[in-house]
Amino acid sequence: MTPIIVASGNGAKALPDGIRILRRGGSALDAVEACARYVEADVSDVSVGRGGLPNILGVVELDASIVDGTTHRAGAVAALVGFHHPISVARRVMDTPHMLLVGDGAARFAAEIGAEKIQNLTPSTRKLWIEALAAVGATPASVRRAKKLLPIVKRVIAKRLGTVNFIALDRKGNIASAVTTSGWGYKYPGRVGDSPIVGAGNYCDTIAGGACCTGYGELAMRNLTAKTAVDRLAEGMRPASVAREAIMDANALDPAPFNIVVLAADGTHASATNRAGRQYAFMDTSMTETATKARLVARE
Repeated sequence: MTPIIVASGNGAKALPDGIRILRRGGSALDAVEACARYVEADVSDVSVGRGGLPNILGVVELDASIVDGTTHRAGAVAALVGFHHPISVARRVMDTPHMLLVGDGAARFAAEIGAEKIQNLTPSTRKLWIEALAAVGATPASVRRAKKLLPIVKRVIAKRLGTVNFIALDRKGNIASAVTTSGWGYKYPGRVGDSPIVGAGNYCDTIAGGACCTGYGELAMRNLTAKTAVDRLAEGMRPASVAREAIMDANALDPAPFNIVVLAADGTHASATNRAGRQYAFMDTSMTETATKARLVARE
């Protein structure tokens, strides 16, 4: 079996980092963490990590989860503020009696384990935030004074719903998955999407395969999309059909942008979306470069 990693399109540049780990016999868990860290440090990606778009108050809140498909152990953080590499903090949560830490508790834990502190709001994303507020006649000061934020959020919230995810199959046949995001741009403070919710935006099982979602995360939470997709793999459905069915499930609730990447235990993979022109990425240990492929489009 050839080790492989599949990812959302914005994860393409990170795949060589994970493949180097798999080539030397490293674990799928190490590979997906390394890939996620790469994108978290890429300030050009405004949907993940440092440089991610902030919430309506100008605070970058980060969500991440990582799952070991062999043991079903998982770790996640949500609404984490002020730290670099939330995926690595999430992985350390796996060593605690818990699975998900949020907000102040997640930040306290990150500090306790010596995670790197960082200002995730960059000058460029701060500028984008100020411009978004100005477009509706608001300023950072007026928003911070506002008694009701929801009306402002509804007018300002960005339609960019990016997230990055990775699913890896290693030499031993083990599968792991990781998802990391800064969530909706200009969201309501404390909003948590599907990315840190195991079974919604991220799930894997070494016997069957893995699935991860991007897009309107609330749909993945309503459908438990990732777990449902892996269950379908376990029933013998092929990745392309699994991916398409996941999008159909989401479309039945809301036509908002939604995407899924699926990797089966035999290394076959597929991705689907309800928006044309989207791609996903993959790379195995026999390849010298990352490849991309169009996502299947399902709208009905």
